[in-house]
Amino acid sequence: MSVERARKYLAKFGLEDRIITFRTSSATVELAAQAAGTEPCRIAKSMSFQSKEGPVLIITAGDTKIDNAKFKHFFSVKPKMLPFEDVEPLIGHAVGGVCPFGVNPGVRVYLDISMKRFETVFPAAGEENNAIELTPEELEKYTENEGWVDLCKGWQPQE
Repeated sequence: MSVERARKYLAKFGLEDRIITFRTSSATVELAAQAAGTEPCRIAKSMSFQSKEGPVLIITAGDTKIDNAKFKHFFSVKPKMLPFEDVEPLIGHAVGGVCPFGVNPGVRVYLDISMKRFETVFPAAGEENNAIELTPEELEKYTENEGWVDLCKGWQPQE
């Protein structure tokens, strides 16, 4: 079970008891927001891509979209999401529960700055009905990540 993989990873930091198990699915941003009783923008969605160096996981606010130009500039390749059937074997978690906790070795995790505007966010925790509420600082501290990036659009205030 993928939630057990996430729980084992989070246990290294004493956070395993903070995993929330919902009675309903939280597999999409909308479902997760309903289950958590929050706005969709506060759901930390995990997006799986292929880069020249292997799979990458970008964790971003729920109301964003990947900016193709920013992605290409940062990774030197056009964004290409992993096919559904490749996500679990390459990342370590199945679609609907993909999270940055206990990913496969070699998966690089990036945190998008779109999440920094919230006091807390809700990333998944390994399965389609689990999440954990963390501050952006905790998310950074308790994930093996490559740092904060600016790869998304759609969330900035209109000027």
